[in-house]
Amino acid sequence: METIFSRTRMLFGEDGMQRLAAAHVAVFGLGGVGGQAAETLVRSGIGTLTICDDDTVSVTNRNRQLFATDQTTGQIKTHAAAERLLSVNPALQLHVRTCFFDRDTADDFDFSAYDYVLDCIDTVSSKLLLIERCRAAGTPLLACLGTGNKTDPTRLRVDDITKTSVCPLARVMRQECKKRGISHYRVVWSDEVPLTPESPDEEPAPGRRAIPASTAFVPPAAGILMARTCVMDMLST
Repeated sequence: METIFSRTRMLFGEDGMQRLAAAHVAVFGLGGVGGQAAETLVRSGIGTLTICDDDTVSVTNRNRQLFATDQTTGQIKTHAAAERLLSVNPALQLHVRTCFFDRDTADDFDFSAYDYVLDCIDTVSSKLLLIERCRAAGTPLLACLGTGNKTDPTRLRVDDITKTSVCPLARVMRQECKKRGISHYRVVWSDEVPLTPESPDEEPAPGRRAIPASTAFVPPAAGILMARTCVMDMLST
């Protein structure tokens, strides 16, 4: 009998598909990276997914974000995401958290309930907090570093944070993690030297120093790489 995952089962086998169906993954941030990561996880057979974001879809998101269309512009991102993800797999167990992850909301999340966490957040303070909470719960975490101001998806890789270079966000994260006694964690990052963009027409969001330029090339590719790493990790354990 053909199902959504018939072609995937040909590679991962019945045992592998059952592992993925039993898994609970959380994706924090539903932008160009996180949106693609979330949908790729659903299309790969993850049975339970938690998505977290507090933003709304803007017209400028439509050049790279999977859930951003003319129809969804102005909608809450988690609502737009939920509708699409459930249209892919109506049997998905989906937990929607429409909030900004910070110290005011962190206690509302039970990290021991997740088999894996994908950090697709832009804000440094929230990324650091997410690392700390995952470490305390013993939950595997994969974080995405900077994808803005870059155009070459072939420069993306998965490494320990200590092996990163070039990326400005990686430098900040290494410094801040060292202050907190965090030596190692895995990241998706690019060794492409960032381009210098023209000045934007909009103001940065709270907590961000500048608005990076972005394309449809690198953020979605990073999201796919994150989802692939997550899935293969769970299949290998």
